[in-house]
Amino acid sequence: MRFIINSQLFLKHLSALSGVISNNNTVPIISCFHMHLEDNVLTVKATDLETTMVSRIELENARIDGIDSIAVPAKLLLDMLKSLDDVPLNFAVDASNYSIEISSGEGKYNLAGQNAETFPTMPEMKETVQTSMPASVLVNAINKTAFAASTDEMRQQMSGIFCELTPENVTFVATDAHKLVRYRRNDIHSDDSASFILPRKPIMLVKNILSGNKEEFDVTIDYNNTNVFFTFDNFLIICRLVDGKYPNYEAAIPKENPNKLTIDRVTFINTLKRVSLFANQSTHQVRLSIKERELEISSEDLEFSNKAHETIPCSYEGEPMEIGFNAKFLTEMITNLDTEQVLMELSHPSRAGILFPINDSEEAKGEDILMLVMPVMLSNL
Repeated sequence: MRFIINSQLFLKHLSALSGVISNNNTVPIISCFHMHLEDNVLTVKATDLETTMVSRIELENARIDGIDSIAVPAKLLLDMLKSLDDVPLNFAVDASNYSIEISSGEGKYNLAGQNAETFPTMPEMKETVQTSMPASVLVNAINKTAFAASTDEMRQQMSGIFCELTPENVTFVATDAHKLVRYRRNDIHSDDSASFILPRKPIMLVKNILSGNKEEFDVTIDYNNTNVFFTFDNFLIICRLVDGKYPNYEAAIPKENPNKLTIDRVTFINTLKRVSLFANQSTHQVRLSIKERELEISSEDLEFSNKAHETIPCSYEGEPMEIGFNAKFLTEMITNLDTEQVLMELSHPSRAGILFPINDSEEAKGEDILMLVMPVMLSNL
């Protein structure tokens, strides 16, 4: 097995795949990259047994001597590539003992490979249903939802992103019971209705690879009862779906919200950040006192005798209201919106507040974003 490859191209592909590999592997072979050579195409795989990533690299100068596959220590190979300039590499495998020789100019490096036959096989794409969407749409969906997913390992269903496909639209949802984001695209459709929970780790890997590519292309998504397959560019990412039933998120969204607050997004964020510095650092509680034309944001930390308040202009329709929120959650949600103004709909100080971006642009016509944040009870309410 011999081939010549550009060091920076090799590094780019292997760096993307390395995100799958766990540092605490109980199976030593999965600390390696699996490399397979066929018809001048090098296919590289990495896995943590739950997620598998595959990359295809087209080569101009390659041939098979003895064996066509090898398992290569991932960390050692990556560390070596990171220290090299942009140079061609000669990669040669000795079929008798799986040793690997890499030469570049005056440098020659030898490392011990392993028999590729012991590398785990990846799931087959059987009985799958297929849909597709532009890469930019998928990246936006992940960016707008992933931050709201739970980090509690005991609540696996809520640690992922819920994906719901219908002939009418595609919906992505994430929640940790304190905040919830529903990102819906009415301009993306699926021939069949389905729903599943995507685990956070592989979906973030998908986003990271797609974000680094400036060209627009479609991502093909194939799914069955156990796995989902993302195919794009020269990559394939396979991940096992999260078992279990996702919470009924629609039931958590208040339907009647007569009080409507419209405010400049950047002003709102900056004021929240300043005032929350003086809040209790364990609860991050801020108080919103809303009237017709002004919003007062205040906080207090009784333990250290710290307090702050600021008044900013707004547009408000409804009865005057005081409501408390965790400033950390509220700021995080508003930061993940990107319009000049946001709309917050409220019904009662004990019920969730709902945030919407105010966007009339052509690009946003197919986009429907709803963000929900639970209130905290104020002492005088």
